Amino acid sequence: MSIGALDATSAYGKVAGIGNALGKSPVGKTDGASGFGSMVEDLVTGTAQQMRVAEQASAMQVAGKGDLIDVVTAIGAAETALDTMVAVRDRVVSAYTDIMRMQI
Repeated sequence: MSIGALDATSAYGKVAGIGNALGKSPVGKTDGASGFGSMVEDLVTGTAQQMRVAEQASAMQVAGKGDLIDVVTAIGAAETALDTMVAVRDRVVSAYTDIMRMQI
């Protein structure tokens, strides 16, 4: 059984708590509020939130009020979210350069 990239991104979005970024509208039918731009916005917002949570957990640990396990978990989640965003960015840039190379 093979898992497509869209299925994987949607599943990651659900697990990361940033909603069903790809499941907002049926394929081919996009309105002004959903689509690729909305998905990217949700992923960026979710990544920023994960980074804030990790920063807060680290600050609590430095102040002596946090648990080390919580810090490691928050940093791991933030790292995964950031890696996902970098991968999406790389794919978008690659697709853009491929489109720009196409002959009309």
